[in-house]
Amino acid sequence: MKAIILAAGQGTRLRPLTDDRPKCMVEYKGKSIITTILETMHNCGIEDIAIVGGYKIDVLKEYLKDQTIVFFENKEYEKTNMVSTFFCAEEWMDDDLIISYADIMYTDSLLQKVLSEPSPISTSVDLEWLELWKCRMDNPLADAETMKLDDFGNIVELGKKPKSYDEIHGQYMGLIKIKKELIGEIVEFYATLSRDAMYDGKSFTQMYMTSFLQMIIDHIMPIKAVLVHGGWIEIDCVQDMESEMFIP
Repeated sequence: MKAIILAAGQGTRLRPLTDDRPKCMVEYKGKSIITTILETMHNCGIEDIAIVGGYKIDVLKEYLKDQTIVFFENKEYEKTNMVSTFFCAEEWMDDDLIISYADIMYTDSLLQKVLSEPSPISTSVDLEWLELWKCRMDNPLADAETMKLDDFGNIVELGKKPKSYDEIHGQYMGLIKIKKELIGEIVEFYATLSRDAMYDGKSFTQMYMTSFLQMIIDHIMPIKAVLVHGGWIEIDCVQDMESEMFIP
């Protein structure tokens, strides 16, 4: 098992905390986000870890100099998004993979549940997302995205603008597992996508991860939802730093 942590973004909504460091180095309850992620991965037996950096990558490398981390760089971080960042580490994709956003923290038990899912591709889905979102914002529906599951626990739609809470069966977190046998097909599929097309209103380089996952669902195979009940938090703005929803 290998892990890729996507940490290229600028974290503009966390300024001024990110003026001199990448978003994943911001501290939550006295510990940096990236330290918490790495500790969780180590606790679950994941030692082969790569980080795709971009903004302030040299600061991050210095911060983690005592750890055995493979670094990749998204030099175009200012004008790209998660999918472009992910494929900067394409040469690392030769084993079962855990892909994690760098602004989320999750418990050991949550990560272990994702690791235990046997499906070729899966992602964690929080069934209790609304409680967390109510703590973060006044109107959760305005920020939320669709997440529709079928009767077999597969995701059939995600990442769209919901019209009601009925279209949100859970919350996509940004924690994905892909088994080795599927990686080659996904890489080849990505290579066939038009660089000139628009994807949910975004250019190829600015494509959202949810848009890419939806295309995998539509063209390759279903994505299994690993259902969880809390046990994680996203740090996206200064207000999130005050949340008591997650204690690492």
